[in-house]
Amino acid sequence: PHTLITMLLDGALERTAEAKGALSRQDVARSGESIGKAIGIVDSLRVSLDSEQGGEIARNLSALYDYLTRRLLEANATKDADMLDEVAGLLREIKVAWDQIPADLHHASE
Repeated sequence: PHTLITMLLDGALERTAEAKGALSRQDVARSGESIGKAIGIVDSLRVSLDSEQGGEIARNLSALYDYLTRRLLEANATKDADMLDEVAGLLREIKVAWDQIPADLHHASE
């Protein structure tokens, strides 16, 4: 699961960057497609949470993923690159924290 979550976070960051690049080129269709993929990945991250084992952390992450989804939808509707930057910044913070989990704990839930 640790590697899968890392890949999902990387994918969400990549799709968000693609969307921002497409917006800068005024390629609205491509931007919308990339935002849609980012939303799908964020939803996968939310679904992967274990509220029983994760407790308050899982609840907080679920709320954060919900917020990210709303911001991505709003960025798509308004074509606002700053919102994409905000989402990317939050995803990077999650990824940094995730990457700091000690290797001996990576397989604790597998």
